[in-house]
Amino acid sequence: MQFFVMAKTLVKNLFSKPATVKFPFEPRQFPEGSRGQVLIDTSTCIFCGLCQRKCPTSAITVIRAEKKWSIKRMQCISCGACVDGCPKDSLKLDTKYTTPDTKKQEDTYNA
Repeated sequence: MQFFVMAKTLVKNLFSKPATVKFPFEPRQFPEGSRGQVLIDTSTCIFCGLCQRKCPTSAITVIRAEKKWSIKRMQCISCGACVDGCPKDSLKLDTKYTTPDTKKQEDTYNA
């Protein structure tokens, strides 16, 4: 009797779509509104440092004198606090996530 239950499941799985995607060959499509990595537009940024103060994990560093903005990607939790705190709307959350890596990545942007 157990064989017939298993055979029914086997036949059903043979003729249905796969539940997963072939990851490296087919990139995942993220739904609209998902929070990914933080992006900055340095042309509108005034390097005030509010995003640095709002970040709960201290992943953002702003050096106003040098007009330098940097983010530690593996430390960022994509909460959106920096985006909400930016007075010039220079920051936004992209739908793509940071790619996993063996070393910690820090992105630096200059004006």
